[in-house]
Amino acid sequence: MEAFKTCTYCEYPWLSREEFLRDPNITLVGYQVNFEELELGLFLFNHETCRTTMAIRAGLFKDLYKGPVFKERQTGFEQCPEYCLHQDILDICREKCECAYVREVLQKVRHWPKHH
Repeated sequence: MEAFKTCTYCEYPWLSREEFLRDPNITLVGYQVNFEELELGLFLFNHETCRTTMAIRAGLFKDLYKGPVFKERQTGFEQCPEYCLHQDILDICREKCECAYVREVLQKVRHWPKHH
């Protein structure tokens, strides 16, 4: 069985997404948007055990969102808070923007219950 993710530094494997997300040594620290293909954006996680940062494509978490996905992007418009332009801002976006659903997914991942 192939691991969901293997640490790029210490090579620790997580066999499933759930195992990865519930690991208390994993912290979501950023999001790098890909405006051309949102699912190719990167969620950035720190592995606190070895102090490395790992990237996982946003598309691997898309199924965690069940709401509407808007068709137009609001980036560059006055009402846009421009969260997506700053990788360390993980806040939810209230705009009707095609990127907003990713911000919702970030919240679910960010607040995933950890098991020690």
